[in-house]
Amino acid sequence: MPSAVYKRIVLKLSGEALQGKKSHGIDHSFLVSIARQIKEIKDLNVEVALVLGGGNIFRGQENTASRGLDMDRAVADYMGMLATLINGLALQNVLETVGLPTRVMTAIEMQKIAEPYIRRRAIRHLEKGRVVIFAAGTGNPYFTTDTAAALRAMEIGADVILKATKVDGVYSADPLKVKNARKFANLKYIDVLRKGLRVMDATAISLCMDNKLPIIVFNLNKVGNIKRVVLGEKVGTVVR
Repeated sequence: MPSAVYKRIVLKLSGEALQGKKSHGIDHSFLVSIARQIKEIKDLNVEVALVLGGGNIFRGQENTASRGLDMDRAVADYMGMLATLINGLALQNVLETVGLPTRVMTAIEMQKIAEPYIRRRAIRHLEKGRVVIFAAGTGNPYFTTDTAAALRAMEIGADVILKATKVDGVYSADPLKVKNARKFANLKYIDVLRKGLRVMDATAISLCMDNKLPIIVFNLNKVGNIKRVVLGEKVGTVVR
């Protein structure tokens, strides 16, 4: 059996990814596909943590006064955090149906449905072979789930952040709109910030840069890509 290059990872999934082919909500068939791919890398003895977005249910930044809508930014962000917990519970349920013990840990305490986030407990879960889902972002408004992924990855000592997207890496422009957009195989953190490339938000990139935490951006829609990345194959774009 091949050996994994990364022993502990944080997989970042957007809320939009969880809706699959639907216009909103959660696509159960997509969750099943993700669960099976995560089981593949768990079979390689990789410790897996996930950070989920909530955009398939509610996008805080698109419902604030800054965009012409009468909603306070903090209120909208808290609503978005609750959406990530809904996604986390849905994914937990599917992961456990494929035989993976899973814990949902939330930055906003809701003791009857998820564990409060405690760093040492999260690490212990990973060491015992459990998949850990970090929900509710950082627990603070004005911070995205990208920043939450970077923060949690550093707290648990992850080897890498795997940023799952709809395209096969980072491009000079949106490849779905610009035919001649150039794909980057490798990027430096500072180049991402200077060029304004939409990898993760600037706060998340800065955190990763300060702590030398690599980011791999890859196409989630190609089944098997998660395993390929973990095995060290050249998939997507590496930011380091």
